[in-house]
Amino acid sequence: MLKIFIRESTSQNSPWIVHMDLAKKYGIPTEPPKDMINGEGLSKARKRLANGTAEDASKRSKKDEEQVVPVKYPIDDLLVKPVADDPLLSKRCPPSTDFKVPISSVGDLLMVWDFCMSFGRLLCLSPFSLSDLENAICHKETNLVLLVEIHTALLNLLINDEGEYYEFIQNKNRKSKVSLVTWKEYLCDFMEMTSISSNISTVRRGHYGLVPTSLKLEILRELVDEAIATIAVKEKLDERIDQQQALAAEKREIARKSKEEQKLIMEVATEKEMNQTNAVQDGNENVNSQLVAKEGKERKNAPTSKMGDAKLHLDGNENVNSQLVAKEAKERKNAPASKMGDVKLHLGRHLEKELLDQSVRTSPLGKDRYYNRYWFFRREGRLFVESADSKEWGYYSTKEELDALIGSLNIKGIRERALKQQLDKFYNKISNAVEKRLKEVTHQLLVEEAVLRRSSRVHAHPKDSPSTSFLEYVNTWKPIQKRNRSKEDRAT
Repeated sequence: MLKIFIRESTSQNSPWIVHMDLAKKYGIPTEPPKDMINGEGLSKARKRLANGTAEDASKRSKKDEEQVVPVKYPIDDLLVKPVADDPLLSKRCPPSTDFKVPISSVGDLLMVWDFCMSFGRLLCLSPFSLSDLENAICHKETNLVLLVEIHTALLNLLINDEGEYYEFIQNKNRKSKVSLVTWKEYLCDFMEMTSISSNISTVRRGHYGLVPTSLKLEILRELVDEAIATIAVKEKLDERIDQQQALAAEKREIARKSKEEQKLIMEVATEKEMNQTNAVQDGNENVNSQLVAKEGKERKNAPTSKMGDAKLHLDGNENVNSQLVAKEAKERKNAPASKMGDVKLHLGRHLEKELLDQSVRTSPLGKDRYYNRYWFFRREGRLFVESADSKEWGYYSTKEELDALIGSLNIKGIRERALKQQLDKFYNKISNAVEKRLKEVTHQLLVEEAVLRRSSRVHAHPKDSPSTSFLEYVNTWKPIQKRNRSKEDRAT
């Protein structure tokens, strides 16, 4: 209706010009304003319109900014950007890289050592340290007892499996038993079977010690790969998996029973507390009624101030009794709870140790921002770092380095959050192992220094030094009959 009225009442748009008869009738001035005559009115109107559009646009942009969805952490570590209110992260120490073997072969060294430690009983191979294996691999002597025992144990495992290697040596009319004397011949057969052709002649001539360190580890890695595929190792793995599942189920059952017993103890204690409280309240009421009756008799003769003292005395009795009841109830609750807590802690530690003993394989603790993997072996007091391409390795060997690593992890990233959780979970275990190894290394340095001082006065045997302990290795897990046969082989 308004549009129709404007259209019928005006003769021009922008600005509107009202019909003369209507202007005279309603007294509307017909002269245009000065700014309209000068042409300024329209420009101001357009300017107001433009400004209004810009203001609306800025309001819309601010509104859009307010509606931006905040980032929900954790996200991929490489997408995490530093923000002003982020907590201050520690500076990560560069890992040590002073390995005696080539950096690219450290992974093979760890794999071989971990397999021998995990399946030592199956191999009849007593434990040895990672440092001893590293020193033995780098040594130039051919018939080191440690390396001979390792090769003999792995080759005998392959022969007993009667697989590809067994058929290969049968075609060469070899005996089905490797000795400490003939191990190099069987090793050459294995190298030939796996197409590791380089340096076969060197080994066959009896100069195994002259083989490059990286090739020694490559041969051992191939032996371990073949050993993992044997029936004996697979059966051992299945047995450990079953034991792990049984131990985990037992751990869950103990936790469930402990929770139920704790709940029952709390219910009984609460019920006793309520009964005791009711009994005390009933006793207080009886005492109070007697005191009130007594005070009622004395009220006629006693001044009013004594009534206040009697009331205060009654209130004091009630407070003391309620405090005693609460204290006794608290002691009853804490006593069985503490005993159950000790039992639960003992069983938990025992089951955790059993689970570790039955572990199938060692897995990395996690990865950092750049996909570097972190490894901890419970028999070695170092935290190893493997690059994303597995070509570089390093390690942390002090508690300070471990703390700095944990403090440098940004929990906004998926990988570093998971890694930090694992490091926090096993922190006590890792830090204790690190400190234990550090003490052993310090003691070893002191002993070596003492040996060096003594050697300046007396000719000390080189085996007196702990750094040459790998030369004194004795396989104490070898069956007696095997040991006797090895002596016969040496005699022949």
